[in-house]
Amino acid sequence: MGIDEPDISPERFLEDVEMRIGEIRSVERFPEARKDVYKLTVDFGSETRRSAAGLTDLYDPDDLVGRQVVAVVNLGTVTIAGFESECLVTGVDAGEGEVVHLQPEREVENGTRVY
Repeated sequence: MGIDEPDISPERFLEDVEMRIGEIRSVERFPEARKDVYKLTVDFGSETRRSAAGLTDLYDPDDLVGRQVVAVVNLGTVTIAGFESECLVTGVDAGEGEVVHLQPEREVENGTRVY
C-alpha cells in the first residue's frame, strides 16, 4: 500500500467534498443491478436520500437498519438500473471484494458534517 495521490489543500477538500452522517432507515435487495448492491434509504436529519451500496457480502439488510454511516452527499445523482442513487455511502475494502461501511465511533446527530 502506498499513498499515491498528490496533496491538496484542506480548504479545497472542505469546499469540494461534503460528507455527512446519516442513519440507514431501510434496506432493499436490488437484483436488477449488475453488481450485488442494496437500495438504502438514509436519514440525514433535514432530508432523506437514497443510495445504492455494495454492502451485501458482509451485511444482511436487518443488520444495516438503524446504523449510522458516513456518506458523500454532493456528488449528484447516479441512475443504476432505474434507481436514483443520491449519495455515496463510504466504505473500505476488507479483501475478497467485501466492503466494510464507515461509521462514527459513537452516535452523533444525523446530518452532522464530517470534517
